[in-house]
Amino acid sequence: MKVCVLSSGSKGNTTYIETKNTKILVDAGNSSKYIMQKLIELNINPTEIDAILITHTHVDHIKGLPVLLKKINPCIYISKKMLPHMEYLENYVIIDCEEFKIKDLQINVIKTSHDTEESLGYIINDENKSVVYITDTGYINRKYFDILKNRDVYIMESNHDVEMLNNGPYPFELRQRILSDKGHLSNYDSAKYLSQFIGDKTKYILLAHLSEENNTKECAYNTLMSRLNKEKIEVKNIIITSQNKETELINI
Repeated sequence: MKVCVLSSGSKGNTTYIETKNTKILVDAGNSSKYIMQKLIELNINPTEIDAILITHTHVDHIKGLPVLLKKINPCIYISKKMLPHMEYLENYVIIDCEEFKIKDLQINVIKTSHDTEESLGYIINDENKSVVYITDTGYINRKYFDILKNRDVYIMESNHDVEMLNNGPYPFELRQRILSDKGHLSNYDSAKYLSQFIGDKTKYILLAHLSEENNTKECAYNTLMSRLNKEKIEVKNIIITSQNKETELINI
């Protein structure tokens, strides 16, 4: 199983996941040109993308999709509530269950909480390997805790530092939205959840969707490490994702 976050942040989010028989994207929030270029740089033929999982319909998660679909023809996986916002789709599947398959992949659906009509996270499973993808949520429902435990890779939102947000330039209403149950996970919340989820199998943590105004890579990393050290948990590979810059191609 291979994983690469092509870009993550408020200006665009796209992640690539590959197994022996399947190639998918999670979201297509960057420009079509950017997505195609980054895939080619990874020696991936964009026309071989089998599917794109959409988390929600905010522009930073679907911006590149209309143009991208003029060049390649993957199947788009969306919920029924997302469809009215994406009427240009022709080749799509409505997600109407908690589990579904894409070729050799087994996908578990995690309902997240964001200020949009519906938002989803995913656990992508290939045999005994799995990747958790959760961003753009104000909290994670406790009912998912068991299924989220001891996965190989976690791509987890670590959007903001609460103190930086409260002392920053954002207006009060926007700060309240970000801090709400339909907003974004703070560094503290992300670290709290991860410390409960990661286990012996966990090889990588990728902190995602960092705010450019209300966070820094150092702050997100230090908050997570402080929590893991406190809980006496060790994860060797921690990667902080970037806006408009891909991570390494992870092999698990």
